[in-house]
Amino acid sequence: MAVGSEDTMYHTSNSTYRLASGSIQASQDTLPEKLLDHHTPGLPRPEDHFNGTYLIFFSLGIGSLLPWNFFITAKEYWAFKFRNSSSLTSGKDPEDSDILNYFESYLAIACTVPSLLCLMANFLLVNRAPVHVRVLTSLTIMLAVFMVMIALVKVDTSSWTRGFFTVTIVSVVIVSSSSTIFSSSIFGLTGFFPMRNSQAMISGGAMGGALSAVALMVDLAVSRDVQESAVAFFLIAAIFLGLCMGLYLLLPRLEYARYYMRPAHPVHIYSGEEELPQDSPSSPLLLPRSQESHTPPLRPILKKTAGLGFCIIYTFFISSLIFPAISTNIESLHKASGSPWTTKFFVPLTVFLLYNFADLCGRQITAWIQVPGPKSKVLPGLVFLRTCLVPLFMLCNYQPRTHLTTMLFQSDVYPMLFTCLLGLSHGYLSTLALIYGPKIVPRELAEATGVVMSFYPIAGLALGTSCSAVLEHLI
Repeated sequence: MAVGSEDTMYHTSNSTYRLASGSIQASQDTLPEKLLDHHTPGLPRPEDHFNGTYLIFFSLGIGSLLPWNFFITAKEYWAFKFRNSSSLTSGKDPEDSDILNYFESYLAIACTVPSLLCLMANFLLVNRAPVHVRVLTSLTIMLAVFMVMIALVKVDTSSWTRGFFTVTIVSVVIVSSSSTIFSSSIFGLTGFFPMRNSQAMISGGAMGGALSAVALMVDLAVSRDVQESAVAFFLIAAIFLGLCMGLYLLLPRLEYARYYMRPAHPVHIYSGEEELPQDSPSSPLLLPRSQESHTPPLRPILKKTAGLGFCIIYTFFISSLIFPAISTNIESLHKASGSPWTTKFFVPLTVFLLYNFADLCGRQITAWIQVPGPKSKVLPGLVFLRTCLVPLFMLCNYQPRTHLTTMLFQSDVYPMLFTCLLGLSHGYLSTLALIYGPKIVPRELAEATGVVMSFYPIAGLALGTSCSAVLEHLI
């Protein structure tokens, strides 16, 4: 059993653990509603004046994805760089052509693999490196990379194509790794706060996607120089990273945030075989230093969050199976008219902007409505129901079609409607499962659980993007 009631346990990002059987109470099935505003007796609980803490976490959520989204939104810039370099190479070196043709695949690999590795590393660092060190270091590294990319925009790289490609891929690896450590550390930190703050951080990530979609639309409408567009994208990302650093440093200055981030003595978990000291039957007992472990217990965290983790993985699997591989290849039925709406703006508006806006709405709804609960069987049922969206998209005007010749939906309204359903259901269901995770474990495991919960979306994305290529060939 765990010694000491939850009322006597304080939030801490530097707890130590004893890896022992039964370290988490079997009866620890308290719902998030009961843990949401749990506070320490004797200490007045301050209010979040002007929603300052909520807005900071929302902004940090934007910062966790906006720089990366801007990095990949500059698609025309990367195409210009490698196409320009390839055209200046006599005979079009096959290796240079390969870089141009498969650049997006290289980006996906350079993003996914380091992210998984950095999540594992961040879990091990939870009690070894303070959260502020991980957050500020990752932000500084991302800012430095974007400054380098800004400097390289105007540099003629036609004579060193493969060298520039190497620099780009290394930059992607660094940005992706740092972004993963930053976002998982912040999400782990929100596990110590009421659930609405976790929701704020997740909704901020969706806002980052929506802002990048808007930036893409503006770029398509007014831009005439891909290099100037790239400078604008990278510069905005760098400015926002600097803003995130300032906001994070401001966070401990807010009374509400200090209440939940206050330093405390480490909390230890004990197995049922241990006995309390005779002179202190009700106080937490500090283990000898030789018995302490700085690594949070992974197995009980995985056991407690397995159901929610499956919901997250499957939600992201279905979403990434469709978006963007399938949805971006759905063309307007009136494309032959040649109007900008049906050609230039159709995919950016009906796919990227609409999906990201619907995703943002779905995530924001969880600020007011949290149903079904974490133990409800309705949650996985709704997650499975989203599978129906796959054939619906396949039966729209996907082009080119080779094997599946049937096109059931003969209107541009249908893919727009399906995209709204995809984004709205993704935002709502994934956010519910993510914010529940840190609330169904003991409080001293909240940060470590938040880091573990960050693994599930990446796993779902990796599975979905891998299977999307197979689905494309089936069509």
